[in-house]
Amino acid sequence: MRWRKFNGEPINLPIKNAVAEAIKHEAEKGIKLKVCIGTDSQVKGDDTEFATVIVFLREHNGGFMYIHNEKTKTKYHIKERMLVEVAKSIEIAYELCDLFIEFGVEMEVHADINTNPHFKSNDALKEAMGYILGMGFAFKAKPEAFASSCCADKVVN
Repeated sequence: MRWRKFNGEPINLPIKNAVAEAIKHEAEKGIKLKVCIGTDSQVKGDDTEFATVIVFLREHNGGFMYIHNEKTKTKYHIKERMLVEVAKSIEIAYELCDLFIEFGVEMEVHADINTNPHFKSNDALKEAMGYILGMGFAFKAKPEAFASSCCADKVVN
């Protein structure tokens, strides 16, 4: 899995090591972090592209994010694609959760799913919420799910 910073700089370490270094670096400066993980996708022709982000929020002091993009030729129905987005977020959250526990970093998983039943993505809300909460993670959906609906949305090509 290739990860990069928002400025395009590649992250050459395994993501778990890079996240651990970022947490330690911020802690050394006395900065408290909160992490939000989210995924968004876009269908263009035969391709579906997913962007997963790890957003680090510095308490009272901005933030930064790490990004992973992935393309597939797999065709998805809207509900299935929403749940694949959630699965990608959970996969990275699960890989990193012991770091967040160790360093006392609050973490949320954000789903790019609308809470308004008039939107198609709402069909996946119950399953996504159950999946995320069942894994023991804090859950946010639109409009509070900025990691997926704003951050990942901006970096999915």
